Amino acid sequence: MATARSSRFAAAAALVLIGVTAGCSAANPITTTRPYAASDGVRLELGSSLTAENLLIITAAEGEPGALIGGLTNRGDAALVVSVAADGAQEATVRVPAGATVLLGTDEDDPLTLDAVAVPPGGVLPVTISTPEGGSEQLSIPVLDGTLTEYATLVPTADPS
Repeated sequence: MATARSSRFAAAAALVLIGVTAGCSAANPITTTRPYAASDGVRLELGSSLTAENLLIITAAEGEPGALIGGLTNRGDAALVVSVAADGAQEATVRVPAGATVLLGTDEDDPLTLDAVAVPPGGVLPVTISTPEGGSEQLSIPVLDGTLTEYATLVPTADPS
């Protein structure tokens, strides 16, 4: 008789434990199932085709040249023309082929170099990203310097001419 009672108690306790632990994941969804910025930069989904990942600006100091780095991914079936306009800088465009990712800041001829960054490292710079298909959105993109070794080689220098 005692064995049957303890078996029922153990079964009831196990059901309560399962219910309690299942409730934790219901109240706290797993964050890795949602898109998030996995680096120092910010992310953006614009329209149904464009995703911008890990966008940040690297500069030596306020007023110095800066480089926008990150990635633009076109999930659509047609090429996209992405416009990028940073506060106080000339608008630049980047063509992103269908189904492709374009990495910004990896080419010396990168069209997304700012002549002068209007905020110091540690601040954020307003940048508008737009496509004809997806509209536009303004982001506050973090500005960093070369203090971290992974960014040290990406700091642009002023043109000596």
